[in-house]
Amino acid sequence: MDEGGTPLLPDSLVYQIFLSLGPADVLAAGLVCRQWQAVSRDEFLWREQFYRYYQVARDVPRHPAAMSWYEEFQRLYDTVPCVEVQTLREHTDQVLHLSFSHSGYQFASCSKDCTVKIWSNDLTISLLHSADMRPYNWSYTQFSQFNKDDSLLLASGVFLGPHNSSSGEIAVISLDSFALLSRVRNKPYDVFGCWLTETSLISGNLHRIGDITSCSVLWLNNAFQDVESENVNVVKRLFKIQNLNASTVRTVMVADCSRFDSPDLLLEAGDPATSPCRIFDLGSDEEVVAGPAPAHAKEGLRHFLDRVLEGRAQPQLSERVLETKVAELLAQGHTKPPERSATGARSKYLIFTTGCLTYSPHQIGIKQILPHQMTTAGPVLGEGRGSDAFFDALDHVIDIHGHIIGMGLSPDNRYLYVNSRAWPNGAVVADPMQPPPIAEEIDLLVFDLKTMREVRRALRAHRAYTPNDECFFIFLDVSRDFVASGAEDRHGYIWDRHYNICLARLRHEDVVNSVVFSPQEQELLLTASDDATIKAWRSPRTVRVLQAPRPRPRAFFSWLASQRR
Repeated sequence: MDEGGTPLLPDSLVYQIFLSLGPADVLAAGLVCRQWQAVSRDEFLWREQFYRYYQVARDVPRHPAAMSWYEEFQRLYDTVPCVEVQTLREHTDQVLHLSFSHSGYQFASCSKDCTVKIWSNDLTISLLHSADMRPYNWSYTQFSQFNKDDSLLLASGVFLGPHNSSSGEIAVISLDSFALLSRVRNKPYDVFGCWLTETSLISGNLHRIGDITSCSVLWLNNAFQDVESENVNVVKRLFKIQNLNASTVRTVMVADCSRFDSPDLLLEAGDPATSPCRIFDLGSDEEVVAGPAPAHAKEGLRHFLDRVLEGRAQPQLSERVLETKVAELLAQGHTKPPERSATGARSKYLIFTTGCLTYSPHQIGIKQILPHQMTTAGPVLGEGRGSDAFFDALDHVIDIHGHIIGMGLSPDNRYLYVNSRAWPNGAVVADPMQPPPIAEEIDLLVFDLKTMREVRRALRAHRAYTPNDECFFIFLDVSRDFVASGAEDRHGYIWDRHYNICLARLRHEDVVNSVVFSPQEQELLLTASDDATIKAWRSPRTVRVLQAPRPRPRAFFSWLASQRR
């Protein structure tokens, strides 16, 4: 400006100059004079800065909750938890999983050192309790989850059984006394387990029917199993699901349907394709083709298979023949359209990984749990199946066409985020024991659980290098605005949910297995790694506030005391 305060350059020319500057230079130039300060806050200027700096596609609109482009730029730059503030080294082996309490005051960690550690989440994180699970014949701990009122902790681990068994076990720990309340067998161990209600948890069991056919049974267990009456159920069978081609049910989680509060998107899930009905008499080699089997034959088959699964009978046929006959006989019941009920305020979805083509988990199975099924009281077996169904039919099946290596729910439970490594386009599975090769790139897929459709595919921001038969589960987490995931390349990653862009890479010295946001403070993130450490990350804004010098407190009545001198 000249001496009289008149601008020497018009605003339009200053605007064009500022367009060639970076964000930091624009802010610095805004301190020169009032004119430059006004231009440096121009909405069109910051819209251009936003799209250019974050490399967002121009057809992506601004976040609906954002008040201005300047504030939106500041949100992505200043509120992402990307500053390391603390490293925890109390574990002595690989740290596999982290979970926060709903209040955010505590979190738990699981490790290959076979301990479950419970931490106090203060400004400086401290260890509250460490539970050693080796006395219970565990190999390591792998997963934990707090119940809804944060009074109990579910801890899942791998159980050392005979002949390299794949069994696991679930332990329930009181968070008041840190006492071990109960233990539940869990097979296979990568079912993990989860809470259904505040005092009921879901576990799994696996029964082999043949070489590559099996049955997964999901059980509802009471967390408190020291009941005085033998007439009180502490366990109840929820669902019995058929597994084909060496697949099994894994990675169970529960979504609360009553929390679906986002606008509807597009999609209606299709019913599973029906299979031809081929009926066999298990006692002979004769095959009956065409119509449905007589009622007495179905009853006999169900009774026989129940006895096989419970270990009270041995099949007279070879496993391969039995497996083939059972799979083909029961395909009709397994693929019939599910009985649908109106979603009540308390109904929930049981979500898990599965498959129908190969042992590699390539599908997501979804089964609705109605309110009357959420208690161990009442009838125990087969209450939800029709008279002609031996297995429970799934309500929805989502095929990922690739190997699923991670899943997570949005805070409102509406959206399911899935990490997967895709199969080649047009890949056909000829042998269930030899799945197609998988991509190095990891895709982050998003599904709307209200419509059962894919709504967004994130950019391929990181890679994995292990082959199909060595893939392991990497836990991801979702906050209100961000998605975070671990990776094999020794980094954790943070994406913005709306713009689908990667905002931060969080460095470790080995594979990052688990990431978790504080449920009360998304500007705090924890990461766990094979380097045996847990790292706490905060946003630049939070770090500045915590490190700001505190004003010295003045003595009470200091002014009055100085006047008396």
